[in-house]
Amino acid sequence: MGSTESEVLAANEAFYAAFSDRDAAAMEALWAAVAPVACIHPGWDVLTGREEVMESWRAILESPSAPRIRCNRPTAQVLGESAFVVCLEEISGAAAGTELIATNIFAREAGAWKMVHHQAGPVAGTRRREQREKRAPKRSKSELN
Repeated sequence: MGSTESEVLAANEAFYAAFSDRDAAAMEALWAAVAPVACIHPGWDVLTGREEVMESWRAILESPSAPRIRCNRPTAQVLGESAFVVCLEEISGAAAGTELIATNIFAREAGAWKMVHHQAGPVAGTRRREQREKRAPKRSKSELN
């Protein structure tokens, strides 16, 4: 992995740290100030513009019922001055195995990677179950009984 991909993954990690720590100031610092931004929270309509997006994050982070989110298996792809990360989001306190899949898009702004788009949504349960079964070691009938 190149250093640019590592920088993007560090920006992505900072996003999830701000989310987990419920740090609205850190979250605001992570989002682009000049480039256009958009966000689609699970089950929400699209939010556009920095003020609308930041207002949504402040409301989420200030809510005592806001979930803790942990990022799993992030992968970064760099496209010049923009990049995207695809990852799984593990939601604390949710039913076992509850995950979302997320896409986070970044743009280089004033020399730093800033978020310009976040979208998260559910992972199809059947697909996840099939993937787990493929990774699970095969057992003989005698081991199952």
